[in-house]
Amino acid sequence: MAEFNVTINGEKRRLEVDPNTPLLWVLRDHLNLPGTKYGCGVAQCGACTVHLNGNAVRSCQLPISAVADNEITTIEGLSENGDHPVQKAWLEHDVPQCGYCQAGQIMSAAALLKNNPSPSDEDIENGMNGNICRCGTYTRIKAAIKSASDSKLV
Repeated sequence: MAEFNVTINGEKRRLEVDPNTPLLWVLRDHLNLPGTKYGCGVAQCGACTVHLNGNAVRSCQLPISAVADNEITTIEGLSENGDHPVQKAWLEHDVPQCGYCQAGQIMSAAALLKNNPSPSDEDIENGMNGNICRCGTYTRIKAAIKSASDSKLV
């Protein structure tokens, strides 16, 4: 066990966990933040996506020892009331079906728009590459990202 200082959703936290524990399990099991989902466990599906210093990363393969002293944002911390432009666009375009992948999709989209507020279709496809939706809502995901981009609030 080791002690780590992290900032999760703007709140400084001190944790005592095994240094090899993936960030996903620290979030879910130690901090009671279940919005970040376990999907494949090998960082290929995107369900576990969070922001590390504003960049989208897969938390299932990222050990807590690699993120100490960094800023982590989960879906719970993206906005206080679910009113981030991406979240609003997701509802407007009725993106979710089963919903399982949606937290990871939204976190990837929010990071994409933060770094590129006016993405082309190709930028969106590249930025969302690796976020898998078994329900196949990719067309609605792209439309929602375009709407969020057009809102100029991201």
